[in-house]
Amino acid sequence: MLVITRFASPGPGFLAEARAVVDWWAARPGCLGIDLVQNLDDPDLFALVGRWASVGEYRRSFNGYEAKMILTPLLSRAVDEPSAYLPVEEMSVNVPRDTD
Repeated sequence: MLVITRFASPGPGFLAEARAVVDWWAARPGCLGIDLVQNLDDPDLFALVGRWASVGEYRRSFNGYEAKMILTPLLSRAVDEPSAYLPVEEMSVNVPRDTD
């Protein structure tokens, strides 16, 4: 599973918070790797790109007090868009959350 979370003009303190999230997430069960990247053309656009063994392990990484304290301040600044992807051959019927 691939997770891409983008940040546009994230503001002061972003890099320190993002690096703490990278370090914390990298130690979670099922995290196969995570990178903080910066866009080549727009220096105010960043992304966290992670690979996870399964959807369940990714979702469980949000559980608990420590997760909330580390992840919430950073992820509250993310671009509001879908971020989780599976290889096409692994997808079943996909029903979007927002169908309005």
